[in-house]
Amino acid sequence: YLYSKSSFLTFLGCVDRSTTSGHDTRHDESSTRTVTMKAALVAALLAVPAAAFVAPSARRTRTGRAAVSMVAERGSGRGVFEDITETIGNTPVVKINDRMCPKGRTIYAKCEYFNPLSSVKDRLALAIIEDAESKGLLKPGDTIIEATSGNTGIAVAMLAAQRGYKCVITMAEPFSVERRKLMRMLGAKVIVTPKKDKGSGMVAKAAELAEKNGWFLCHQFETEANWKFHEKTTGQEILNDFKGKDLDYWVTGYGTGGTFHGAGKAIKEGRPDVKVVLAEPAGAGLLASGTPTPRNADGSPAESHPAFAAHPIQGWTPDFIPKVLEDGMKLEIMDEFIPIPDGVAVSTSQELARTQGILTGISGGATMWAAIETAKNAPEGSVILAMLPDTGERYLSTPLFADIAADMNEEELEITKTTPNFQLLPE
Repeated sequence: YLYSKSSFLTFLGCVDRSTTSGHDTRHDESSTRTVTMKAALVAALLAVPAAAFVAPSARRTRTGRAAVSMVAERGSGRGVFEDITETIGNTPVVKINDRMCPKGRTIYAKCEYFNPLSSVKDRLALAIIEDAESKGLLKPGDTIIEATSGNTGIAVAMLAAQRGYKCVITMAEPFSVERRKLMRMLGAKVIVTPKKDKGSGMVAKAAELAEKNGWFLCHQFETEANWKFHEKTTGQEILNDFKGKDLDYWVTGYGTGGTFHGAGKAIKEGRPDVKVVLAEPAGAGLLASGTPTPRNADGSPAESHPAFAAHPIQGWTPDFIPKVLEDGMKLEIMDEFIPIPDGVAVSTSQELARTQGILTGISGGATMWAAIETAKNAPEGSVILAMLPDTGERYLSTPLFADIAADMNEEELEITKTTPNFQLLPE
């Protein structure tokens, strides 16, 4: 498919001898058969859809695949999967147009909401459950428990439903109610903890319940399975997608720190020239403070971090520095650090929706703002990749949608009045 038909024929030696200038068209019966066979081979090759040349295993690998236009792939199918977990990973990288990208730079977004339950945390849940199963820590009928701001809980509930485990989630009061409903839809029990106790409160509650009932605690903030899965999948996908292409900066935030630690480690090992940019809310500058988090024996936080303050970026920066993040920082893979000012995460997420057709959450808006700021300060020609952790649909009850009305506004009412029928007007 890389050649015109005539070029392809020439490549295989199937030249039309009758039209080749000055060539003796007399040939023996053997050469005639050879040319006929080659021509038949070419005809067969040209008749086969391009998708047939992509091995099913190549489509399913979690380490990325060669860049293939989704437009060219449409209609070819994606293969048949044994269960929903096989669809986790291999999320697409999408170019941001010049309505948001600074002139002379290129920004791409890795859209993690293409995972089956619409967030990067699907990777984390799969990593933890598969690791526990391989170690014999989970058996049929067991209960899984974890503390979460929502996305991890949704992903764990998905895995529990698929594997046949029971699931209990602890979740701090401020996080969006749609997340609670999604987890309950997936069969999980959701235990809501008081707002005053912050993220460390929901973590402590999960630990208490696990100890009392003998349940399996995921330990998403401490387990090495978290970052190792990102090293094996997310990071490799990025390296493969940008193989032979320019990539100068990779931008991410942190919740547990698994993406930063694992993918960042893989990127630095594969492409040492790529600068890793880490962001956190300016109003909750835990890393910026330089103050460590005191830990219990299992690595969980012993207390709330003194630099923490409430912020709107759900899923980012709990009120402690996760052990997974701390261990990643020790690798010294971070090249640049960007604090995210109040308000810009929401506005950037909204701008992504209105100028790119990309519906991502507040954390995605924060990461994209950091990527744009990186681009502004980067040399001309620089290429930046930003992580978009989840979908905007998970934020309907948050400030992201606070200005989005459910009822028709004045402009919409004027439009409906331009024709006489089927008008739903306010009384």
